[in-house]
Amino acid sequence: MNLFPSLWITPLNHSELAHAISQFVFRGKLSAPEAKQAWADFQQDCEQGIWIFSNLPETTWETSISLARKHGPAFVVRTLDSLHVACALELKAKRFWTFDDRQVRLAEAVGLDTSA
Repeated sequence: MNLFPSLWITPLNHSELAHAISQFVFRGKLSAPEAKQAWADFQQDCEQGIWIFSNLPETTWETSISLARKHGPAFVVRTLDSLHVACALELKAKRFWTFDDRQVRLAEAVGLDTSA
């Protein structure tokens, strides 16, 4: 029995995780063996069903562009910010989790629940 909720992970999230781990190694916050273990732990979580892989719906890019045009001037959103929020909208996510303040502001502006 899985004690954790299953969470979607898109190719974008998967790529960001790989980059984040690499940046931690570059900054000296993780050793190469620790980074390898972090990736192995992630893979194990995937095998246990904690992360569910989902492709990006076709309309994700259009939604991202719309978000940028509508909310970009107010929130200074970057491409990846609007793309993350667009993914959540297109996948009909019930909650949006992020550590990025820009993404939180944008997600809340479009009605996504960002509470923990």
